[in-house]
Amino acid sequence: MTAERKYPANPEMEDRFNWVEFMPFALLHVALIGIWWTGFTATSIAICAGLYVARVFSITAGYHRYFSHRGYKTSRAFQFVLAVVGSTAFQKGPLWWAAKHREHHRDADMPADSHSPRQYGVFDAHVGWVYREARANPDMDLIKDFSKYPELRWVERHQYIPGLILAVLCFVVGGWAGLFSGFLLSTVLVYHATFTVNSLNHMIGKQRYLTGDDSRNNWFLAILTMGEGWHNNHHYYPSTARNGFFWWEFDTTYYGLLGLKQLGLVWDLRQPPKTILANEKAPTQKIIDKCALYIADGFSADRISANIRQRWEGSHILDDLRSHARDRWSAAEAYLAEIELPEFPSAEEFKARAHKQFKIRHEGLDRAIERAHEMLRRSVSHRLIEHAQAEPARAA
Repeated sequence: MTAERKYPANPEMEDRFNWVEFMPFALLHVALIGIWWTGFTATSIAICAGLYVARVFSITAGYHRYFSHRGYKTSRAFQFVLAVVGSTAFQKGPLWWAAKHREHHRDADMPADSHSPRQYGVFDAHVGWVYREARANPDMDLIKDFSKYPELRWVERHQYIPGLILAVLCFVVGGWAGLFSGFLLSTVLVYHATFTVNSLNHMIGKQRYLTGDDSRNNWFLAILTMGEGWHNNHHYYPSTARNGFFWWEFDTTYYGLLGLKQLGLVWDLRQPPKTILANEKAPTQKIIDKCALYIADGFSADRISANIRQRWEGSHILDDLRSHARDRWSAAEAYLAEIELPEFPSAEEFKARAHKQFKIRHEGLDRAIERAHEMLRRSVSHRLIEHAQAEPARAA
């Protein structure tokens, strides 16, 4: 009903799944069978737990809250450390990751959001999008603030080297168990813990804020991802060092950043303003329109217009509409605006659709419902007028 960016941006590029690039990811999971022979040792368990915490933190505090959103400040040397440690998680380089995440916030749960469960399903939102040829490459112009650093570009070019070095160190320290039940297992766990933010956090949980997308707060995922599960908070106010806005919202990443602040490694940790905490910030028109578009798209304008034509068949209304349509488009629009459209969804149906998707009561959602009504009526009217204009030509 409105023009949106869609994939593929290049019409000649198909959204094909690249099985060749997917194979290393799949084989990494298959390799976990090796744990059957290596078993677990005290050393391998310590490696697994330690690397899980360290690498999830490097993704959440480094790739996400720093490189993607600049939620705090640090030195050039420590930002390099964050980039290197983050790359050991094998989630590509910091520039690619941050650029893709900025795309996500720009287009959250709209057709151009490459990992939206609403648009592409659970699997693609969780991991499949990385291997979709039309969706895997981000707009690197979005990350010019960090791509100017040559050391970060070096990490980007050699993104797998830190992780491979770490794997060798795990083998040296813990033997085969250190490699399999330590390094490989923790890598897979980090993958799926952080991936749930793109998939499950847009499907399961509660919404405190009206954001125009499907982001949810989920306490269990917040524990699993060291604070990222407070995802609706984050989408409402992304540029902060904390996702858990209140004391009862467990955010291990933020506690870690507080520790690094005491050591002088990071500073100026941005906080959510009081107006945000009180939910007093009025939703922008963009948010209203995003909500309205989703609500309106829940109804088929083609089906509604067809049903209306059927109801009007043989009445003077269709003849009047054809006459206005032959005159000029604006006259037909004005005519339809003055009459009741049968088969058009009721106000209660619009509200039910809105409250089913957006689990929140907010005056902004009421405005979105009104906007959705306008969008759908305009779309149905356009179809009725187009059909009225075409009918004389067919009759001739």
